[in-house]
Amino acid sequence: MSVVAFDADVLGRRRTGDETYALNLLRELGALAGGAGIRLVAITRHPEHVPAGIEAMALSTGSQELRMAWTLARTLRRLGADLCHTQYAVPLRAPCPCVVTVHDLSFERDPELMGRKDRLVFRRVVPASVRKARRVLTVSERTKADLVELYGLPAEKIVVTPNGVDPIFRPPNPDEMPSYKLLQVMNPSSARESAPSDKLLQGGYVLSVGAIQRRKNQLAALGAADAVGLPLVVVGPVKDAALADELRRRGARVEGYVATERLAELYRGAACLVQSSRYEGFGLPVLEAMASGTPVVAVPDAALREVAGDAAVVVEEDQLASGIRRAIAERAALVEAGLRRAEAFSWRVAAERTLAVYREILGR
Repeated sequence: MSVVAFDADVLGRRRTGDETYALNLLRELGALAGGAGIRLVAITRHPEHVPAGIEAMALSTGSQELRMAWTLARTLRRLGADLCHTQYAVPLRAPCPCVVTVHDLSFERDPELMGRKDRLVFRRVVPASVRKARRVLTVSERTKADLVELYGLPAEKIVVTPNGVDPIFRPPNPDEMPSYKLLQVMNPSSARESAPSDKLLQGGYVLSVGAIQRRKNQLAALGAADAVGLPLVVVGPVKDAALADELRRRGARVEGYVATERLAELYRGAACLVQSSRYEGFGLPVLEAMASGTPVVAVPDAALREVAGDAAVVVEEDQLASGIRRAIAERAALVEAGLRRAEAFSWRVAAERTLAVYREILGR
């Protein structure tokens, strides 16, 4: 039986899209790996987050740099790994072939949207890693095209494995959305019952989902929501505290990172999702919103168009308010189109394509 080590260090670290990818892919791979003669081991600092049925191996280290430079490679040797699967970076001196997943190249396409330190690290590590890896996986044709253009990778080395959607994201049942239903906005700093002003009428708010940072462009979503007279709820880990403060100052309800169950509730209760990102590699919130029966308004980013197809309102940034009005007016048609579109994306399919890559490299 071949040993495949999956670098699951993102689990439990509130890494949004990267963590969602690892968690859901592992869940599906767990049901497939044994039948392919593969022993799948998830290596992580948080083994308690590894899905049931997957072998977990704890690996602690003082820093991510030390982990990739030394401790992960040492663990692969001790494990006797035949293949290693990582995200963005492969370990130095890896004792086995590697597969690396690259979600986007935002740090190349729009470098000012990332902090200087992170930008320098990504620009140094990612090009070397994708050239060293036996195969490169990515979640969209957009990122595949970027890898070919910017790094000169041969197209045949890249395999596109689009993200799926977690079953928790589903349309509301009829009894879940009476016109008077209120959603309480969570206040993590207080355990007391929120005041009435901290509650939102079902369908009476616009939702923005994504890490709070300049690349996600939540200020554009806020301006559009203000223009149509609806509050904006922002969900995502705070990576830019100054931006989060500005959003709050201008009236947005910033919930920060929330549990998946809470996120699903917020999708179902929103008038629409506004995805105003300046660059995306996939755009998972678009897919999650559509699966939740929530209309989507998005800017014409290539990856967002790829995910949404014809099932979203796509407008330029300065037309987002008009997009919201249209989403509300055409809600029924957009909900139906979104649900159909979401059915085209499956974590099981992503896992099957990933497993096919493993088997090709392992010769199984």
